[in-house]
Amino acid sequence: MVPVMRAAPPQSIHLDASEATLAAIPTDRVDRWLAQCLEVQEDVPKLSRNRLKSLILDGQVSADDATITDPSASVKPGAVYRIVVPPPEPAAPEAQDLPLAVVYEDADLIVIDKPAGMTVHPAPGSPRDTLVNALIAHCGDTLSGIGGVRRPGIVHRIDKETSGLLVVAKTDTAHHGLAEQFARHDVDRVYLALCHGAPVPTAGRIEGAIGRHPRDRVRMAVRPAGRGKAAITHYKTRERFGTAAALLECRLETGRTHQIRVHLAHIGHPLVGDPVYGGGRRARADGITPEAREAIDSFARQALHATVLGFVHPTTGETVRFESPPPADLAQLLTALHRGGQPFTM
Repeated sequence: MVPVMRAAPPQSIHLDASEATLAAIPTDRVDRWLAQCLEVQEDVPKLSRNRLKSLILDGQVSADDATITDPSASVKPGAVYRIVVPPPEPAAPEAQDLPLAVVYEDADLIVIDKPAGMTVHPAPGSPRDTLVNALIAHCGDTLSGIGGVRRPGIVHRIDKETSGLLVVAKTDTAHHGLAEQFARHDVDRVYLALCHGAPVPTAGRIEGAIGRHPRDRVRMAVRPAGRGKAAITHYKTRERFGTAAALLECRLETGRTHQIRVHLAHIGHPLVGDPVYGGGRRARADGITPEAREAIDSFARQALHATVLGFVHPTTGETVRFESPPPADLAQLLTALHRGGQPFTM
């Protein structure tokens, strides 16, 4: 295993909105006021207003231990502000000898069956143990550089807690060719999704622009026209489990952040186990056993799996198609939903 470098601890800065401070620097929106306070203090980093705005949106700023989420909020006289500044990230991801489920590999690209729980590329909060760290160790310096030093070879992503197939480019030519197919929506992407309830109609098209939630910046939401990116999801019901849940096949016409999760929640059928868009929903008892209901309620992640990935090979021109069965946790849940414990099969 390649040794992992340990990051320095984050820096914590405290600023007191005392009468003396407010007399010198009058109250303003909090991001601008904090930037002005830091500018005149010694022995603290000078952070721009944009940097402070990002830290606020990331939940790194608090007033009297209450997290601030709005950069335009007013300053609270008498409050003690705490700014947590994460340490700088390494310039490039480290190679880590992590397990990889390689479905296909040649000189141009590699197809991976990603497990749930693995982030695709380093980001704040997930600097290591990502798919990119594993790919650097596996592929060496052959990954495409188009994605940048932090995302080498990455053409598309799936969420950390979503399992399944994705393709990574090993050459710039392959990266260009794959990216063009994704931009044209020519890539065949099918997901297995277990949702709460049973959608009506049993098959359909969900269309709704997706953008940042207006109040919760961590979440995405269906937004009015002009305030999000166009997004279309096609679904069909593969199997119903009473009125408690349904197994859907979802095909992406577009590929927006959290698209399937947001769209299914928007029509009232959030994914089983989704901590962000599920709203703590519990399974209905109609048509399933108590054991099956318990299996639904205890499922530890969103029940979403990228089961099919098809595209035209950017070098050979051959149409290729890969399939991945549900991983053990999702297969066990689906088996529990069948009366009599009949195993789930593709």
